Amino acid sequence: MGKVIIVSAPSGSGKSTLIASLISRSDFNLKFSVSATTRSPRGEEQNGKDYYFLSVQEFEKKISENQFVEYEQVYPGRYYGTLKSEIERIFSLGGNVIFDVDVIGGINLKKIFAESALSIFIQPPSIEELRRRLIGRATDSMEEIEKRISKAGQEMQSAEKFDKIIVNDDLETAKKEICDSVANFITFHF
Repeated sequence: MGKVIIVSAPSGSGKSTLIASLISRSDFNLKFSVSATTRSPRGEEQNGKDYYFLSVQEFEKKISENQFVEYEQVYPGRYYGTLKSEIERIFSLGGNVIFDVDVIGGINLKKIFAESALSIFIQPPSIEELRRRLIGRATDSMEEIEKRISKAGQEMQSAEKFDKIIVNDDLETAKKEICDSVANFITFHF
């Protein structure tokens, strides 16, 4: 079995950018675990590449069939989860898995994969900066942004449950820190 890298953060913390920098490193042999969700695609997101976009009924059927490693109902009617088949696919290719999951999912995955996993929490420099980034993204309504900000405060209280906390106040510094952490884990952690 390969190694597992779990990256969690409040929405707008720069998690996706940092994950992309890790995946671009061929020496890490990281394969992105595509999560399932019931939310609608944003922008250019594609089914099977960014997420497996499912209806609430499809998602709940997969829950009843025990097809998830972990899942969570983040908001009413808004599920996110990791399909067992996705992990099996990556391990069968001989790769290491990288997860982009919410904080509860990250904590749950760390419990499941234990010592085979490195869990990383990406923290914004401040709630004010997080709000600015979410507004700048221009992908959500102000109501959705305020929901995300409220949730971010709660999520940041769970940061200490992760193996590593990286404050993303300077992107290049954060990229170096996350790459160094993953390199150390993959190379020296047995």
